[in-house]
Amino acid sequence: MNKITYVFMAFFAMILAAACDDTETYAEQKDRERAAIQEYIRDSSVTVISEEQFFAQDTTTNLERNEYVLLNRSGVYMQIIRKGCGERIKPGETTTVLCRFKEWNLLTDSLQLTNEVMSFAHMVDKMNVTNTSGSFSASFLSGQSVMASFYNSTSVPSGWLAPLSYIKVGRQSSPDEEIAKVKIIVPHTQGHRYASSGVYPCLYELTYERGR
Repeated sequence: MNKITYVFMAFFAMILAAACDDTETYAEQKDRERAAIQEYIRDSSVTVISEEQFFAQDTTTNLERNEYVLLNRSGVYMQIIRKGCGERIKPGETTTVLCRFKEWNLLTDSLQLTNEVMSFAHMVDKMNVTNTSGSFSASFLSGQSVMASFYNSTSVPSGWLAPLSYIKVGRQSSPDEEIAKVKIIVPHTQGHRYASSGVYPCLYELTYERGR
């Protein structure tokens, strides 16, 4: 484990200590999480749209109105910044997906983790994704993921998979093509192990690119 890893793990320990209060009930922690999400929505002037409106406008979110769609089943709020190039991951297909990300803890309003820094420029988070009849599952490749290294788990947060039903996952082959990019607000039930145990929501900015 290198020095950078120790620094980040110490940072996570402080974040979790601040996020967790043993005197709180689970219901109180969920109330606090909902309040943090609503505070971000209010302070960031987010326009929340329904799934019905999302489908009515061809599964797009209006960036000028800062729209996020609330996905009812998961509780994830999603903004599609770019739908991406290439093709969607087909039912029955397993493929490698590369992600660049920024992760904010909405309870502490802080940037918690990212692979978009020079220290990790060589490491694009890599995951194996399978589409089983429209239901996605995935795991990070050990040693090829900042998320897996720092959260000590190859499990991909379920919230990261929610956009895959609506975006294309390809590779840029011309200057006018761009890979998919989204923002998602992920409740603890759809997050990584620390978010789940700490009952806190995360905001992610994510890109998706098909691996070779």
